[in-house]
Amino acid sequence: MYAIVSIQGQQFKAEAGKFLYVHFLGDNVKEGDVVEFDQVLLADNDGDVKVGTPTLEGAKVVCEVALPLVKGDKVIVFKKKRRKGYRRKNGHRQFFTKVVIKEVVA
Repeated sequence: MYAIVSIQGQQFKAEAGKFLYVHFLGDNVKEGDVVEFDQVLLADNDGDVKVGTPTLEGAKVVCEVALPLVKGDKVIVFKKKRRKGYRRKNGHRQFFTKVVIKEVVA
């Protein structure tokens, strides 16, 4: 069984036992906390597909926080205008939260 769930504006495929890297959930989330996401857009139970309009009523994905803060890869942003002496180098690392999916209720 799997579900397509919307978490902070992004859609993820959620299966029990798998883990996801979602956008940082905030400072109030600790390791081992149970988090529920109820914006389930689609659920598939061995071929029995339910599609929400836009979400399914009573469906949710139960997750446990494995790591509350994970830093993503560094992205380098380099801007240059030729023959003008203009160069800017900037870096960015996105913060993520690692969650383990315990169950999909649909």
